[in-house]
Parts: sequence; C-alpha cells; structure tokens
Amino acid sequence: MQKKRIVILGSTGSIGRQALEVVDGRPESFQVVGLAAGRNIGLLEEQVRKYKPVYAAVAEAAGAARLRQRVRDLPGLKTVLEGGEGLKEMAAAEGYDLLLAAIMGFSGLLPTLEAIKGGKTIALANKETLVAAGEIVMPLVREKGVGLIPVDSEHSAIFQCLQGENGAAVKKLIITASGGPFLGCSPEDLKGVGPGEALKHPRWQMGQKITIDSATLMNKGLEVMEARWLFDVGYDRIEVLVHPESIVHSLVEFVDGSTLAQLGLPDMKVPIQYAFSYPERWGREDEALNLAELGALHFGRPDGETFPCLPLAYEAGRKGGTMPAVLNAANEVAVEAFLQKKVEFALIPHIIEQVMSRHKPVMGPALEDILNADHWARQESLRALE
Repeated sequence: MQKKRIVILGSTGSIGRQALEVVDGRPESFQVVGLAAGRNIGLLEEQVRKYKPVYAAVAEAAGAARLRQRVRDLPGLKTVLEGGEGLKEMAAAEGYDLLLAAIMGFSGLLPTLEAIKGGKTIALANKETLVAAGEIVMPLVREKGVGLIPVDSEHSAIFQCLQGENGAAVKKLIITASGGPFLGCSPEDLKGVGPGEALKHPRWQMGQKITIDSATLMNKGLEVMEARWLFDVGYDRIEVLVHPESIVHSLVEFVDGSTLAQLGLPDMKVPIQYAFSYPERWGREDEALNLAELGALHFGRPDGETFPCLPLAYEAGRKGGTMPAVLNAANEVAVEAFLQKKVEFALIPHIIEQVMSRHKPVMGPALEDILNADHWARQESLRALE
C-alpha cells in the first residue's frame, strides 16, 4: 500500500501531537512531508528529527532561525519556512496528499485556502477557517473537488452519521457540549474566576485557547457556525445540548423521526484517525466504550444567560457577511487578555458584543473583506480593553 503523504499545520499543539501518535501507530501507512509550529521550537526539532519531513515551518522569524541552526545537519530537510507566507508556501507545495489544519485561530485560514487551491484533501481541525470565511471556503472546495473531512469530534460524529444518507432527509443537527468546568454556575459564581480554574476542563485535554472557549461556551458557538458550512444546514436547524459525560459526540435527527448518534470515549485520536483513513476504518488497540460500566447519559439545555457567548455566535452567524470574522477576532483577543489576567472571565462576552455592535458587516465578502474585518475587530477589541 502506498503511504499517505501528510502535512501537519500545528504539529506541536494538542491535535498535532495526537495526530503524530496516530502516525506512530501505523508507520507503514504514512509519510510526514511537512510540519509547522508556533513557538515550541524544542518540540518541533524533536519531531523533525523523528519524522524527517521535507519541509518545516515556524510562525516567527526568530524561531525559524533557531530551528535552521539546530537542524542544519539534516540533509533531507529542504528548507525551514517562516511566518504566514511560509505556512502558505508549505501548504501550496507539491508532493503530498492530505493537510491536517490544526493551527490555532484565524491564522489557519490562508494556508488552508492554499492547500484547497492545490487540490489537497483537508482534515480540518481549525474551525475558525469556516467560521470566518465559510462563505468563500466552501465554494472553493466544491470548485476544486477536494475532500474536506472534519476532525473536531462533534463534526466528525455528524459526518459519520451522514454517511450513506440523503442530505435532504436531515431535519436537525444536534451538537453536544460537555458544559465545561463551570457547568451549573450562575453569573455570580463566575465573578473573579481565573485562568487556572477555567483551564480545568472536566473531560478533554486541549490547548489553552480552546479550553477557555469551552469554559465560555464560545467553542460550541464556533462549532455551530462551522457545522452550518460543513453540512449546509441553516442555524434554525442546529441545536446544542449539554452532555456532561462527552460520550455522545453529536446526533442527526431525520425527517422520519429517527435520530442517529455517534458515541465514543473522549479521545481525539479517534476522529483524527478516521479523517486520515477515510473512507476506510482502521482498527485501534485503545480502550473501547463500555456502556454497561457507564450506566447513564445525561442531557440538558445550555444556559445562554450565564454563557452569552453561545447566543452571540448564533447572532453573528445569522447576520453573516463579515460579522462571523469579527466575532472570532474579538474572541481571540479577549481570551488572550484573560489568559494574561488583563480582563475578567465574565467580561469576555461583553468585549465581543461591544465590538460586534460597532461593526457594519460586508455582505457577500471577498477574502480581502474578511481579512480587513479581522484586522479591524482586533484593533477595536484592544481599544475595548483599555
């Protein structure tokens, strides 16, 4: 069997590291062609030495220079690229089959677009690509005829439930949420909580940004917006249910009253491997789900008053145009400020709402409009923090 050649954007992050564990489990199936990271140069060097890619890329010029110095003894490494242009160059390169887009935030958009233009299959773990620019990404996906396979556990679940089904028979998508570390809290309870508390997710091990988004329920809002584009379903037909056990990853309700669900332990290597192996399913030796031991599953409605980021995401999605890009940018700035202890947890949604209220969305946006809206929203968010 010919090896599948892959490029991983965000190889030192949580998804990237787990993706390389999937590669380790089936070394006969994969060749790592490119690896890209942000600031963790030490780990990236270890990965480059182990997997011997053709390309490496680093988000910052200083980090790229350090990596070049450290790996100058590796003859198979053609070049160490740097910055956003370096990510785009690696994504646009020939000689690979699948791009895992696992880089955090809005910075994943442009290299993912380059890979789509090049006809590469996309394993999408960067939800912001569709949140901010689904209106231009999905037409390009269809034009190029590329595969776009979701990696987020919720979207992978929906993708799996829809295999062999007629999209016209879908009545509703139901995305589950663990509820995060503050499930059941009141607005009063959230006053004064710090990053240490917000980063204690009860079910998943993830990076800091996505963990804070889970605590505010913004992550679920972004997932709703991503699902709208992935599955071509309107916002009125996408529902969120709180499911603390994180066993049912999502459900699809059909017009005949049937509902299909995908279940599994909270382990991101499952949807990563499925994205890598699709349309096949490969065996795994890891622990399997035991429903008898679990005993019970619980579901409830999300609390939009205590966690207003979720309703804000629905609002931005329904307004459309450049508004989703503005919501995403404002959230990225507000979350980073919270992690640096510059703003209180409860103020994150207020900053986002304030920036959204000042934005007049451009409808039917071009890429330049989305990039401009992202830049504007970041500047407005910084002003809101002053």
